[in-house]
Amino acid sequence: MTRRAALLAVLALGACGFTPALAPGGTGDALRGQVAIEAPRSIAGFAIRSRLVDRLGDGAGPYRLSVSLDRAQEAAALSTGGDILRYNVVGAAGWALTDADGMRLGGGQVDAFTSYAATGSTVATQTAATDANGRLMILLADRIVADIYLLDLAR
Repeated sequence: MTRRAALLAVLALGACGFTPALAPGGTGDALRGQVAIEAPRSIAGFAIRSRLVDRLGDGAGPYRLSVSLDRAQEAAALSTGGDILRYNVVGAAGWALTDADGMRLGGGQVDAFTSYAATGSTVATQTAATDANGRLMILLADRIVADIYLLDLAR
């Protein structure tokens, strides 16, 4: 793509009313501190709620985000002797965004997975598992926020 074509493309985006989600006045800016977040009362629920608060702010505004979690652990790699060398932690998060009147504005399900090695000591393996679960909650929260930013909330 030439410079001229790139410049014309940028001008066309501006002319059509395109606004980045995180720009002032964008969806992300409008939601900051306006969403009350409900997550399961568990370690995983705390982790996903913490990440959602980092991304959306903690507020008692007109929106309510409800999140449900489902996680599973599965063997990803086996040694020739049948020992598990690596685990996948697979997760899904259902979410629903409602307004103050309880009207559903959006919702869906996101999924992701992370992995960890189980080749070290018991303590190292447990630490790796805890870290993998934390990374999974960050991935799920970021995908929820990305889906929310795609909603047209300027009603």
